[in-house]
Amino acid sequence: MRFIFVHGTGVRRKRYDQLASFVTSGLTARFPDAELVPCYWGDAFGAKFSAGGASIPGFDGTRGTLAASPLDQETAEWLLLLIDPLCELRVLAEFAAEDDGLRMPGVRAAGEEIADRLAKLQGDVTSSELTSLLESMGIEASYSEALVTVAGTGEFAGACETVHEAPAVRELAVAVARSVVAQALNAAGDEALCTGDERDRLVDLVGAMLGGAGRFPGGRAAAALGTLALRLATQPALDHWRAPLTTGSVPALGDILRYQARGRPLRDYLEGLIAASPEPTVVIGHSLGGIALVDLFALAAVDQRPLPEARLLVTVGSQAPFLHELGALTGLPPTASLPPGFPRWLNVFDRKDLLAYRAEPVFPGDPRVIDHEVSSRQPFPLCHSAYWKLDAVYDRIAEEVEALR
Repeated sequence: MRFIFVHGTGVRRKRYDQLASFVTSGLTARFPDAELVPCYWGDAFGAKFSAGGASIPGFDGTRGTLAASPLDQETAEWLLLLIDPLCELRVLAEFAAEDDGLRMPGVRAAGEEIADRLAKLQGDVTSSELTSLLESMGIEASYSEALVTVAGTGEFAGACETVHEAPAVRELAVAVARSVVAQALNAAGDEALCTGDERDRLVDLVGAMLGGAGRFPGGRAAAALGTLALRLATQPALDHWRAPLTTGSVPALGDILRYQARGRPLRDYLEGLIAASPEPTVVIGHSLGGIALVDLFALAAVDQRPLPEARLLVTVGSQAPFLHELGALTGLPPTASLPPGFPRWLNVFDRKDLLAYRAEPVFPGDPRVIDHEVSSRQPFPLCHSAYWKLDAVYDRIAEEVEALR
């Protein structure tokens, strides 16, 4: 029996040799007389920079430092607010509680005026500028909901009850406005469409209606969270490391994009390997290798130039079924069944592998398609390569080969 192992995306020579050694060991233990045909395609058909990476900003060595600018901090603060719209209110309440050692019992907190004003805003949009701005930002419905949501939180009530001093009240008004805007943007999701200028103007308008003045630059809660946000937000680091990150991702992502745009040379190469011998052949494809093989066999069958040498197709951790469900598989029209002449197909997947998909439900009733689930007990992405150390993979291939015999 002849075996061909077709590697997946991002694999280059050193990695291929490593994976091929595992495959060779697993197969020869079950098929001592097996002929193992190498199929390394990464250098010839994989992605590479044709212009030396000139399209990547900063690739020419002009990367900036990791020092954050005020704009970086502002962006990071809003990233944190979008994740947790109430975070500033929590911090502000803690600051106010530390300052308020002389509060008189029974005296109504000055911050509770903010609660009264926020309650009046619910369902009352009287400003034409506010109405126009909400419509332009795509958050008119979520803004009304955000007013109710923030007003009903314990964080808002706690901040209002704790704040007493006039400067802190003004800071609270702006923090509440930022919280409302962040909540509205968060709820709107992809429906929101706005610039930082529009977002800041909305904060100004809401803050003014709550008794604040401007965006209260230097607010304690915003300053404290800004430092934390810069540590959590990745944008400054991404700006700094964009070139090395991009070049590092080219083999993995670039191979997929290149194959989708210009996959025929790779398929022709695979077809030549399969047809080079009349020996019965098992073709094993990992990840993108499996996609290319499914495309090849489907196109060959439709063109009535079948490859009779290929008795069994094995895809491991492959996205071919998913692409076909999307109508994005080159070899098959959307919703089409596998054509006559397509070989028996064993599809191996690990449920933890986010790049692995089931084939049987996509081709229901086709007896040629068999799914087989395995588990490496590893999380993603480690599980995507761990197949080649699992006896269960080779045992299942051996069962299929014996059935063919």
